[in-house]
Amino acid sequence: MINYFNFEKRDGKYLLTNDFGKYAFVNEDTFHALVQDKVSDDNPAKQELLDKGFLIKGSMEGFIQKNIPWLQGMKGYCLCGTALHIFAVTNKCNLDCIYCQAHSKSSVLEHSMTKEIGRRAIEFAMQTPNKSITFEFQGGEPLLNFPVIREMIDYSKQINTDKEIVYTIVTNLLGLTEEMLAYLVENDVHICTSLDGPACVHNHNRPRRGGGESYAGVMDKIHGLQKRGIKVNAIETTTNFSLKYPKEIIDQYLEAGMNGIFLRPLTPLGMADADWQKVGYTPAEFMAFYQQAFDYIVKLNLSGTYFPELHASYFLKKILGSYADNYMELRSPCGAGVGQMSYYHDGNVYTCDEGRMLSEMGDQSFLLGNVMDNSFNDAVTSPVCAAVCKASIVEALPKCAQCVYQPYCGVCPVVNYASTNSLYESNSRDFRCTVYKGIMQILFDILENGDPKKIEVLKSWID
Repeated sequence: MINYFNFEKRDGKYLLTNDFGKYAFVNEDTFHALVQDKVSDDNPAKQELLDKGFLIKGSMEGFIQKNIPWLQGMKGYCLCGTALHIFAVTNKCNLDCIYCQAHSKSSVLEHSMTKEIGRRAIEFAMQTPNKSITFEFQGGEPLLNFPVIREMIDYSKQINTDKEIVYTIVTNLLGLTEEMLAYLVENDVHICTSLDGPACVHNHNRPRRGGGESYAGVMDKIHGLQKRGIKVNAIETTTNFSLKYPKEIIDQYLEAGMNGIFLRPLTPLGMADADWQKVGYTPAEFMAFYQQAFDYIVKLNLSGTYFPELHASYFLKKILGSYADNYMELRSPCGAGVGQMSYYHDGNVYTCDEGRMLSEMGDQSFLLGNVMDNSFNDAVTSPVCAAVCKASIVEALPKCAQCVYQPYCGVCPVVNYASTNSLYESNSRDFRCTVYKGIMQILFDILENGDPKKIEVLKSWID
Protein backbone atom coordinates (compact mmCIF):
# COMPACT_ATOMS: atom_id res chain seq x y z
CA MET A 1 0.00 0.00 0.00
CA ILE A 2 1.27 3.49 -0.85
CA ASN A 3 1.63 6.26 1.70
CA TYR A 4 1.09 9.85 0.55
CA PHE A 5 4.20 11.49 -0.90
CA ASN A 6 5.28 14.41 -3.07
CA PHE A 7 7.72 14.12 -5.96
CA GLU A 8 9.82 15.97 -8.49
CA LYS A 9 11.63 14.68 -11.56
CA ARG A 10 15.33 15.47 -11.48
CA ASP A 11 17.66 14.45 -14.35
CA GLY A 12 16.10 11.06 -14.99
CA LYS A 13 15.49 10.32 -11.31
CA TYR A 14 12.61 11.20 -9.04
CA LEU A 15 12.97 12.85 -5.66
CA LEU A 16 10.30 11.65 -3.23
CA THR A 17 9.44 13.25 0.14
CA ASN A 18 6.82 12.60 2.80
CA ASP A 19 5.39 14.15 5.95
CA PHE A 20 7.85 12.25 8.14
CA GLY A 21 10.67 14.32 6.64
CA LYS A 22 12.00 11.32 4.74
CA TYR A 23 13.32 11.51 1.20
CA ALA A 24 14.39 9.01 -1.45
CA PHE A 25 15.77 9.10 -5.00
CA VAL A 26 14.34 6.44 -7.30
CA ASN A 27 14.73 5.71 -10.99
CA GLU A 28 11.87 6.10 -13.45
CA ASP A 29 10.90 2.42 -13.46
CA THR A 30 10.66 2.32 -9.67
CA PHE A 31 8.66 5.54 -9.63
CA HIS A 32 6.07 4.21 -12.06
CA ALA A 33 5.88 0.93 -10.15
CA LEU A 34 5.40 2.88 -6.91
CA VAL A 35 2.49 5.00 -8.14
CA GLN A 36 0.83 1.81 -9.37
CA ASP A 37 1.56 0.09 -6.03
CA LYS A 38 3.50 -2.59 -7.85
CA VAL A 39 7.02 -2.34 -6.42
CA SER A 40 8.27 -5.92 -6.61
CA ASP A 41 10.10 -7.67 -3.79
CA ASP A 42 13.24 -7.93 -5.90
CA ASN A 43 13.38 -4.19 -6.53
CA PRO A 44 16.51 -2.94 -4.67
CA ALA A 45 14.67 0.26 -3.68
CA LYS A 46 11.76 -1.49 -1.95
CA GLN A 47 13.35 -1.84 1.47
CA GLU A 48 14.30 1.84 1.56
CA LEU A 49 10.76 2.81 0.57
CA LEU A 50 9.40 0.63 3.38
CA ASP A 51 11.88 1.90 5.94
CA LYS A 52 11.14 5.54 5.10
CA GLY A 53 7.38 5.21 5.09
CA PHE A 54 6.66 5.54 1.38
CA LEU A 55 5.18 2.04 1.39
CA ILE A 56 2.93 0.57 4.09
CA LYS A 57 3.41 -3.06 5.04
CA GLY A 58 1.28 -4.83 7.59
CA SER A 59 -1.44 -3.16 9.64
CA MET A 60 -2.12 0.57 9.52
CA GLU A 61 -1.89 0.65 13.31
CA GLY A 62 1.61 -0.81 13.16
CA PHE A 63 2.63 1.68 10.49
CA ILE A 64 1.34 4.59 12.57
CA GLN A 65 3.12 3.44 15.72
CA LYS A 66 6.37 2.96 13.82
CA ASN A 67 6.31 6.48 12.36
CA ILE A 68 4.89 8.49 15.26
CA PRO A 69 8.41 9.49 16.43
CA TRP A 70 9.24 10.92 13.00
CA LEU A 71 6.05 12.97 12.86
CA GLN A 72 6.66 14.19 16.40
CA GLY A 73 10.15 15.24 15.37
CA MET A 74 8.80 17.24 12.46
CA LYS A 75 5.76 18.75 14.20
CA GLY A 76 6.47 18.61 17.94
CA TYR A 77 6.69 22.38 18.19
CA CYS A 78 2.92 22.60 17.61
CA LEU A 79 2.25 21.21 21.09
CA CYS A 80 4.73 23.22 23.14
CA GLY A 81 3.17 26.65 23.53
CA THR A 82 4.72 30.02 22.72
CA ALA A 83 8.44 29.78 23.36
CA LEU A 84 9.97 32.98 21.97
CA HIS A 85 8.98 36.35 23.42
CA ILE A 86 10.54 39.37 21.72
CA PHE A 87 10.51 42.65 23.63
CA ALA A 88 11.20 45.72 21.50
CA VAL A 89 11.94 48.02 24.43
CA THR A 90 12.54 51.12 22.30
CA ASN A 91 12.39 52.30 18.71
CA LYS A 92 15.25 54.73 19.26
CA CYS A 93 18.50 53.83 17.52
CA ASN A 94 22.01 55.19 17.07
CA LEU A 95 22.31 53.65 13.60
CA ASP A 96 20.46 54.41 10.38
CA CYS A 97 20.57 51.07 8.55
CA ILE A 98 19.48 51.38 4.94
CA TYR A 99 17.28 48.29 5.20
CA CYS A 100 15.85 48.82 8.70
CA GLN A 101 12.71 46.75 9.06
CA ALA A 102 11.88 48.10 12.51
CA HIS A 103 10.68 51.50 11.29
CA SER A 104 9.28 53.25 8.24
CA LYS A 105 9.84 56.73 6.86
CA SER A 106 6.86 57.98 8.88
CA SER A 107 8.05 56.50 12.20
CA VAL A 108 8.67 58.75 15.18
CA LEU A 109 11.82 57.31 16.74
CA GLU A 110 11.47 58.58 20.29
CA HIS A 111 9.48 55.93 22.14
CA SER A 112 10.66 53.62 24.93
CA MET A 113 8.95 51.03 27.10
CA THR A 114 8.32 52.02 30.71
CA LYS A 115 9.20 49.81 33.66
CA GLU A 116 5.51 49.28 34.41
CA ILE A 117 4.78 48.08 30.88
CA GLY A 118 7.94 45.95 31.01
CA ARG A 119 6.76 44.18 34.14
CA ARG A 120 3.29 43.61 32.69
CA ALA A 121 4.87 42.25 29.49
CA ILE A 122 6.85 39.76 31.58
CA GLU A 123 3.70 38.68 33.43
CA PHE A 124 1.89 38.29 30.11
CA ALA A 125 4.69 36.22 28.52
CA MET A 126 5.03 33.93 31.52
CA GLN A 127 1.42 32.80 31.13
CA THR A 128 2.56 30.58 28.24
CA PRO A 129 2.26 26.87 29.03
CA ASN A 130 5.74 26.29 27.61
CA LYS A 131 8.23 25.55 30.39
CA SER A 132 11.28 26.44 28.26
CA ILE A 133 11.10 29.99 26.97
CA THR A 134 13.36 32.67 25.51
CA PHE A 135 13.13 36.36 26.33
CA GLU A 136 14.78 38.38 23.56
CA PHE A 137 15.38 42.11 23.93
CA GLN A 138 15.46 44.18 20.75
CA GLY A 139 14.92 47.72 19.50
CA GLY A 140 15.68 50.02 17.81
CA GLU A 141 18.79 49.73 19.87
CA PRO A 142 17.84 48.05 23.18
CA LEU A 143 20.84 49.36 25.12
CA LEU A 144 19.26 52.82 24.86
CA ASN A 145 16.64 51.58 27.34
CA PHE A 146 18.85 49.34 29.46
CA PRO A 147 17.24 50.22 32.84
CA VAL A 148 13.97 48.66 31.64
CA ILE A 149 15.79 45.55 30.42
CA ARG A 150 17.32 45.17 33.90
CA GLU A 151 13.91 45.64 35.49
CA MET A 152 12.34 43.00 33.23
CA ILE A 153 15.04 40.40 33.81
CA ASP A 154 15.07 40.97 37.57
CA TYR A 155 11.28 40.84 37.74
CA SER A 156 11.07 37.65 35.66
CA LYS A 157 13.45 35.94 38.07
CA GLN A 158 11.50 37.24 41.04
CA ILE A 159 8.14 35.84 39.90
CA ASN A 160 9.35 32.70 38.08
CA THR A 161 8.30 29.44 39.70
CA ASP A 162 8.38 26.78 37.00
CA LYS A 163 10.09 27.97 33.81
CA GLU A 164 13.55 27.70 32.32
CA ILE A 165 14.27 31.10 30.78
CA VAL A 166 16.99 31.93 28.26
CA TYR A 167 17.77 35.64 27.96
CA THR A 168 19.11 37.16 24.72
CA ILE A 169 19.84 40.71 23.64
CA VAL A 170 20.19 41.78 20.00
CA THR A 171 22.32 44.91 19.97
CA ASN A 172 24.72 46.80 17.73
CA LEU A 173 27.07 46.90 20.78
CA LEU A 174 28.12 50.51 20.21
CA GLY A 175 26.62 51.75 23.47
CA LEU A 176 27.73 48.81 25.61
CA THR A 177 29.31 49.98 28.89
CA GLU A 178 31.23 48.04 31.51
CA GLU A 179 28.28 48.31 33.89
CA MET A 180 25.88 46.91 31.28
CA LEU A 181 28.27 44.11 30.39
CA ALA A 182 28.76 43.11 34.02
CA TYR A 183 24.99 42.78 34.42
CA LEU A 184 24.60 40.78 31.19
CA VAL A 185 27.36 38.37 32.15
CA GLU A 186 26.09 37.98 35.72
CA ASN A 187 22.62 37.11 34.42
CA ASP A 188 23.85 34.85 31.61
CA VAL A 189 22.30 36.98 28.86
CA HIS A 190 23.31 35.80 25.38
CA ILE A 191 24.66 38.58 23.19
CA CYS A 192 23.92 38.84 19.49
CA THR A 193 24.97 41.65 17.17
CA SER A 194 24.79 42.53 13.49
CA LEU A 195 27.74 42.17 11.16
CA ASP A 196 27.05 42.54 7.45
CA GLY A 197 30.58 41.88 6.21
CA PRO A 198 33.87 43.74 5.76
CA ALA A 199 34.13 47.47 6.41
CA CYS A 200 32.96 48.58 2.97
CA VAL A 201 29.80 46.46 3.18
CA HIS A 202 28.98 46.98 6.85
CA ASN A 203 29.48 50.76 6.71
CA HIS A 204 27.37 51.01 3.56
CA ASN A 205 24.52 49.00 5.07
CA ARG A 206 24.71 50.20 8.66
CA PRO A 207 25.87 53.85 8.95
CA ARG A 208 25.56 55.79 12.18
CA ARG A 209 22.55 58.02 12.58
CA GLY A 210 23.65 61.50 11.60
CA GLY A 211 26.54 60.13 9.55
CA GLY A 212 29.71 58.19 10.19
CA GLU A 213 30.93 54.59 10.10
CA SER A 214 30.02 51.83 12.52
CA TYR A 215 32.25 48.90 11.47
CA ALA A 216 35.32 49.79 13.56
CA GLY A 217 33.26 50.28 16.71
CA VAL A 218 31.39 46.99 16.28
CA MET A 219 34.55 44.99 15.60
CA ASP A 220 36.30 46.58 18.56
CA LYS A 221 33.44 45.50 20.83
CA ILE A 222 33.31 41.97 19.36
CA HIS A 223 37.04 41.38 19.80
CA GLY A 224 36.97 42.93 23.27
CA LEU A 225 34.21 40.59 24.39
CA GLN A 226 35.92 37.56 22.88
CA LYS A 227 39.21 38.36 24.65
CA ARG A 228 37.28 38.16 27.90
CA GLY A 229 35.81 34.78 26.96
CA ILE A 230 32.33 36.16 26.22
CA LYS A 231 30.65 34.56 23.21
CA VAL A 232 29.05 36.85 20.63
CA ASN A 233 26.80 35.69 17.80
CA ALA A 234 26.12 37.79 14.73
CA ILE A 235 23.39 38.36 12.16
CA GLU A 236 24.13 39.11 8.50
CA THR A 237 21.63 40.90 6.27
CA THR A 238 22.16 40.94 2.51
CA THR A 239 21.52 44.09 0.47
CA ASN A 240 22.14 44.51 -3.24
CA PHE A 241 25.49 46.09 -2.32
CA SER A 242 26.41 42.91 -0.45
CA LEU A 243 25.90 40.72 -3.51
CA LYS A 244 29.35 41.57 -4.88
CA TYR A 245 31.16 40.27 -1.79
CA PRO A 246 30.17 36.65 -0.99
CA LYS A 247 33.72 35.48 -0.23
CA GLU A 248 34.66 38.65 1.63
CA ILE A 249 31.60 38.40 3.88
CA ILE A 250 32.50 34.83 4.83
CA ASP A 251 36.12 35.80 5.45
CA GLN A 252 34.97 38.64 7.69
CA TYR A 253 32.93 36.22 9.82
CA LEU A 254 35.95 33.93 10.11
CA GLU A 255 38.17 36.85 11.08
CA ALA A 256 35.60 37.92 13.66
CA GLY A 257 35.75 34.46 15.26
CA MET A 258 32.16 33.49 14.40
CA ASN A 259 31.32 29.79 14.28
CA GLY A 260 29.01 30.02 11.28
CA ILE A 261 26.89 32.42 9.26
CA PHE A 262 23.21 32.76 8.43
CA LEU A 263 23.01 34.21 4.92
CA ARG A 264 19.82 36.20 5.31
CA PRO A 265 17.88 37.85 2.50
CA LEU A 266 16.02 41.09 3.08
CA THR A 267 12.46 41.06 4.37
CA PRO A 268 10.39 43.66 2.46
CA LEU A 269 9.14 45.55 5.51
CA GLY A 270 9.87 49.02 6.85
CA MET A 271 12.69 50.87 5.10
CA ALA A 272 13.56 47.76 3.07
CA ASP A 273 10.09 47.90 1.54
CA ALA A 274 10.08 51.65 0.97
CA ASP A 275 13.55 51.63 -0.63
CA TRP A 276 13.44 48.22 -2.31
CA GLN A 277 14.61 49.64 -5.63
CA LYS A 278 17.73 50.95 -3.86
CA VAL A 279 18.53 48.04 -1.54
CA GLY A 280 16.70 45.00 -2.95
CA TYR A 281 17.26 42.39 -5.64
CA THR A 282 15.55 39.58 -7.49
CA PRO A 283 15.44 36.04 -6.12
CA ALA A 284 17.80 34.96 -8.89
CA GLU A 285 20.33 37.61 -7.86
CA PHE A 286 20.21 36.51 -4.24
CA MET A 287 20.56 32.85 -5.19
CA ALA A 288 23.60 33.60 -7.37
CA PHE A 289 25.17 35.27 -4.32
CA TYR A 290 24.11 32.41 -2.06
CA GLN A 291 25.52 29.76 -4.41
CA GLN A 292 28.93 31.47 -4.51
CA ALA A 293 29.00 31.87 -0.74
CA PHE A 294 27.77 28.31 -0.16
CA ASP A 295 30.39 26.81 -2.48
CA TYR A 296 33.11 28.75 -0.68
CA ILE A 297 31.80 27.63 2.73
CA VAL A 298 31.77 23.97 1.63
CA LYS A 299 35.33 24.37 0.34
CA LEU A 300 36.40 25.74 3.72
CA ASN A 301 34.78 22.81 5.50
CA LEU A 302 36.43 20.31 3.16
CA SER A 303 39.79 21.86 4.01
CA GLY A 304 39.21 21.36 7.74
CA THR A 305 37.55 24.61 8.84
CA TYR A 306 34.23 23.82 10.47
CA PHE A 307 31.92 26.65 9.47
CA PRO A 308 28.22 25.92 8.77
CA GLU A 309 25.80 27.99 6.72
CA LEU A 310 22.97 28.16 9.22
CA HIS A 311 20.14 28.78 6.75
CA ALA A 312 21.01 25.44 5.17
CA SER A 313 21.41 23.76 8.54
CA TYR A 314 17.78 24.46 9.49
CA PHE A 315 16.68 22.65 6.33
CA LEU A 316 19.20 19.85 6.84
CA LYS A 317 17.93 19.05 10.31
CA LYS A 318 14.61 18.20 8.71
CA ILE A 319 16.06 16.57 5.59
CA LEU A 320 18.77 14.45 7.23
CA GLY A 321 17.59 14.28 10.82
CA SER A 322 13.81 14.27 10.41
CA TYR A 323 13.44 16.77 13.23
CA ALA A 324 12.69 20.47 13.23
CA ASP A 325 14.35 23.17 15.23
CA ASN A 326 11.81 25.64 16.54
CA TYR A 327 12.79 28.09 13.78
CA MET A 328 9.70 30.21 13.32
CA GLU A 329 9.92 30.86 9.58
CA LEU A 330 10.14 27.16 8.66
CA ARG A 331 7.23 25.97 10.79
CA SER A 332 3.86 24.82 9.51
CA PRO A 333 1.86 26.51 10.88
CA CYS A 334 4.39 29.31 11.23
CA GLY A 335 5.51 30.51 14.63
CA ALA A 336 3.27 33.59 14.70
CA GLY A 337 1.40 33.68 18.00
CA VAL A 338 1.77 29.98 18.79
CA GLY A 339 5.57 30.01 18.59
CA GLN A 340 6.54 33.60 19.21
CA MET A 341 5.01 36.92 20.23
CA SER A 342 6.43 40.40 19.89
CA TYR A 343 5.87 43.12 22.48
CA TYR A 344 6.26 46.79 21.60
CA HIS A 345 7.20 49.80 23.72
CA ASP A 346 3.53 50.72 24.26
CA GLY A 347 2.56 47.24 25.48
CA ASN A 348 0.97 46.16 22.21
CA VAL A 349 1.42 42.46 21.49
CA TYR A 350 1.80 41.20 17.92
CA THR A 351 1.77 37.77 16.34
CA CYS A 352 5.49 38.01 15.57
CA ASP A 353 8.33 40.42 14.96
CA GLU A 354 7.20 40.89 11.37
CA GLY A 355 3.71 41.82 12.59
CA ARG A 356 5.23 44.39 14.91
CA MET A 357 7.35 45.76 12.06
CA LEU A 358 4.24 46.12 9.91
CA SER A 359 2.65 48.20 12.65
CA GLU A 360 5.45 50.73 12.16
CA MET A 361 4.18 51.07 8.59
CA GLY A 362 0.78 52.09 10.02
CA ASP A 363 -0.97 48.72 9.77
CA GLN A 364 -2.22 47.05 12.97
CA SER A 365 -3.61 43.92 11.29
CA PHE A 366 -1.43 41.57 13.37
CA LEU A 367 -2.18 43.11 16.76
CA LEU A 368 -3.21 40.50 19.36
CA GLY A 369 -3.86 42.83 22.28
CA ASN A 370 -2.07 44.87 24.92
CA VAL A 371 -0.34 43.67 28.08
CA MET A 372 -2.21 46.25 30.16
CA ASP A 373 -5.66 45.06 29.06
CA ASN A 374 -5.42 41.47 27.82
CA SER A 375 -4.11 38.06 28.83
CA PHE A 376 -1.92 35.55 27.02
CA ASN A 377 -4.99 33.37 26.55
CA ASP A 378 -6.81 36.29 24.89
CA ALA A 379 -3.94 36.57 22.42
CA VAL A 380 -3.60 32.91 21.40
CA THR A 381 -7.37 32.45 21.06
CA SER A 382 -7.89 35.64 19.06
CA PRO A 383 -9.22 35.54 15.47
CA VAL A 384 -5.99 37.17 14.31
CA CYS A 385 -3.86 34.34 15.71
CA ALA A 386 -6.21 31.75 14.21
CA ALA A 387 -6.15 33.41 10.79
CA VAL A 388 -2.35 33.52 10.66
CA CYS A 389 -2.08 29.87 11.74
CA LYS A 390 -4.60 28.82 9.11
CA ALA A 391 -2.83 30.80 6.39
CA SER A 392 0.55 29.22 7.14
CA ILE A 393 -0.28 25.50 7.07
CA VAL A 394 1.72 24.62 3.98
CA GLU A 395 0.15 21.18 3.68
CA ALA A 396 -3.16 22.89 2.87
CA LEU A 397 -1.97 25.75 0.63
CA PRO A 398 -2.63 25.20 -3.08
CA LYS A 399 0.80 26.51 -4.09
CA CYS A 400 2.59 24.35 -1.51
CA ALA A 401 0.61 21.16 -0.95
CA GLN A 402 2.17 19.16 -3.78
CA CYS A 403 5.64 20.71 -3.75
CA VAL A 404 8.38 18.17 -3.11
CA TYR A 405 10.01 20.57 -0.63
CA GLN A 406 6.82 21.15 1.35
CA PRO A 407 7.77 18.98 4.39
CA TYR A 408 10.78 21.18 5.04
CA CYS A 409 9.36 24.61 4.24
CA GLY A 410 7.26 27.44 5.65
CA VAL A 411 5.47 30.63 4.61
CA CYS A 412 5.08 34.08 6.20
CA PRO A 413 1.53 35.45 6.09
CA VAL A 414 2.76 38.87 7.28
CA VAL A 415 5.09 39.27 4.31
CA ASN A 416 2.34 37.98 2.01
CA TYR A 417 -0.07 40.54 3.43
CA ALA A 418 2.43 43.39 3.18
CA SER A 419 3.15 42.52 -0.46
CA THR A 420 -0.33 41.60 -1.77
CA ASN A 421 -2.86 42.67 0.90
CA SER A 422 -3.69 38.99 1.42
CA LEU A 423 -2.48 36.41 3.93
CA TYR A 424 -2.29 33.95 1.06
CA GLU A 425 0.41 34.50 -1.57
CA SER A 426 -1.15 33.86 -4.97
CA ASN A 427 2.14 33.82 -6.89
CA SER A 428 3.65 30.35 -6.65
CA ARG A 429 7.09 31.78 -7.43
CA ASP A 430 7.26 34.61 -4.93
CA PHE A 431 10.56 35.82 -3.47
CA ARG A 432 10.70 33.70 -0.34
CA CYS A 433 9.41 30.60 -2.13
CA THR A 434 12.05 30.92 -4.84
CA VAL A 435 14.86 31.39 -2.32
CA TYR A 436 13.79 28.46 -0.15
CA LYS A 437 13.45 26.19 -3.17
CA GLY A 438 16.81 27.36 -4.44
CA ILE A 439 18.58 26.51 -1.19
CA MET A 440 16.96 23.08 -1.00
CA GLN A 441 17.80 22.35 -4.63
CA ILE A 442 21.46 23.01 -3.81
CA LEU A 443 21.29 20.63 -0.84
CA PHE A 444 19.47 17.86 -2.71
CA ASP A 445 21.90 18.17 -5.64
CA ILE A 446 24.70 17.25 -3.22
CA LEU A 447 22.68 14.40 -1.72
CA GLU A 448 21.75 13.07 -5.15
CA ASN A 449 25.26 13.29 -6.60
CA GLY A 450 26.54 11.31 -3.65
CA ASP A 451 29.92 12.96 -3.04
CA PRO A 452 30.63 11.37 0.37
CA LYS A 453 32.91 14.17 1.56
CA LYS A 454 30.37 16.89 0.81
CA ILE A 455 27.60 14.84 2.37
CA GLU A 456 29.68 14.49 5.53
CA VAL A 457 30.03 18.28 5.58
CA LEU A 458 26.25 18.67 5.44
CA LYS A 459 25.79 16.08 8.18
CA SER A 460 28.27 17.91 10.40
CA TRP A 461 26.09 21.02 10.25
CA ILE A 462 23.23 19.32 12.11
CA ASP A 463 25.28 17.92 15.00
